[in-house]
Amino acid sequence: PRISMSSTILQLARRSFPPAAAAATVTAAAFLSLPVEADTTKDGNAVTKPDGKSSAWTNFITVSRTPPSLEAPNSSLPLFRLSSNISFSPFFQNAAFCEAPRAKPADGQVLSTPYKPVHPTEPITENPSSFLNSDGKEVKMGGSMWGGGADNDALYHGLFPRRQLWRPSLEYPLWDYNWDGRQPPPIVVSPSGKDGDDESGKSSGDGAKAAEAKRERYIRENGVTRHLILVRHGQYDETHKEDSKRILTPLGRKQAELTGKRLGEFIRGVNEEFGPCRVKVVRVSDLARAKETADIIYENMDLENFDGDTIHRSQPDPLLNEGRPCHHIPGGKARTSAIEKTDEHHPRIEHAFRKYFFRADPPAPADELQQDEPDAVVATSASTHTKKTLEQTKESDGNTESPLKPDPQHEFEIIVCHANVIRYFFCRALQLPPEAWLRLCIFNCSLTYFTIRPTGTVSCRMLGDIGHLPYEMNTFSMHTGFNW
Repeated sequence: PRISMSSTILQLARRSFPPAAAAATVTAAAFLSLPVEADTTKDGNAVTKPDGKSSAWTNFITVSRTPPSLEAPNSSLPLFRLSSNISFSPFFQNAAFCEAPRAKPADGQVLSTPYKPVHPTEPITENPSSFLNSDGKEVKMGGSMWGGGADNDALYHGLFPRRQLWRPSLEYPLWDYNWDGRQPPPIVVSPSGKDGDDESGKSSGDGAKAAEAKRERYIRENGVTRHLILVRHGQYDETHKEDSKRILTPLGRKQAELTGKRLGEFIRGVNEEFGPCRVKVVRVSDLARAKETADIIYENMDLENFDGDTIHRSQPDPLLNEGRPCHHIPGGKARTSAIEKTDEHHPRIEHAFRKYFFRADPPAPADELQQDEPDAVVATSASTHTKKTLEQTKESDGNTESPLKPDPQHEFEIIVCHANVIRYFFCRALQLPPEAWLRLCIFNCSLTYFTIRPTGTVSCRMLGDIGHLPYEMNTFSMHTGFNW
């Protein structure tokens, strides 16, 4: 039956469509040979639906092809009604594996993909469409975990409800340049070639592309890079359920002390080559073990003789508390308690990510800089800025031992929180599937360090770094050393 069915598909496709659709017909044949899970149970030649009713066993298979026009990017071949005793899921549910080649989108046009988020049919207050980040600016939603439709609670590969599967804004592995809602809008070039609005409102042509490239280069060279250093709390007593009693062990306090000393070196700097880091704030979750770790870290930074800007200590933020950020793969079928915890914790932890992960404000245009600071020198690298600042300081006061000055084009934040939260942030920041978070392991008082460039690109410089801790202080919760 499979061979007969495949031949029928190929013959109908070839008769109905031009040779350009050959790739699509091959995809159809490949689809018919794929093992696909059935959505319903079968009793002989009849289908027993979830509602208990039976009907003739008939499959509807959509064979996608390259659309003849970009005006209808979602067009597809008519549905083939085929009688068969073979169980196939509808084609669109397997589009990630079987989709035929798509037409290349024109400038400014976006073709839909199988990964596009399904927005809720009704507002979900626990998962708002926008958040306020730590600078008080609104952040629009990018990807989403919250789906909609009739199969909202259907299981994803038998693991957990589909509505709890993260759906990125763009198909993996594409990068969403507007992940934080702060990507500059396209530049519109008028027919005369000057920037401005024309009747068509389109941003096309070499003029617009050149202007956008120039703007991006200016932002990259003159904008501020944000550095986020995430610290997992020290080892703590896990024998109690009350948070007030889940405090650091003696080993956990020693871990925090050494972590504070290492971060203190970052802040003060060592010499001209390894200059100081401009830390603006130390943040912390609202759980006892994290707050105790943050206190010890701050006390051991040795800031008494620090001549730089005051490092602000923010109020504890419950958004950073530990929790279950989302389901994890690999993993078995989620229990009801895990589904409920994900519903409860995911919106909060996702809110925390959007609150603290974002690019800095774009730099002022060059003409405004010249008007406000005619003698200002814009540095293109940290080392260049540090050397120029030191030379200017020495010339002005004759002091050859002037304190090191941080680079104003870089600003740091330290966030003391928890393992699950940090691992989820890692996946979200690098636009990787969040369901991979449990594949990572970060030890107590380890450092996970991200840079967010002014153009919006993100990189991870450290993941769970414990180089400042001797081996006898390496712990993952109550596990010691590496033999576990």
